[in-house]
Amino acid sequence: MTDRIALWLAVVITVVVGSDFIFDDGSILLFLARKLFMFVEYLSFWR
Repeated sequence: MTDRIALWLAVVITVVVGSDFIFDDGSILLFLARKLFMFVEYLSFWR
């Protein structure tokens, strides 16, 4: 990954997280964190 791609990716993630906290009080990130936790539990079942 080049520096330019990494910089744009960091900017996009920062803007998405910031806009979620400003406009939706972080509920989208909380939803995604819960789904990620459920997915990790699902994967650990198959271990």
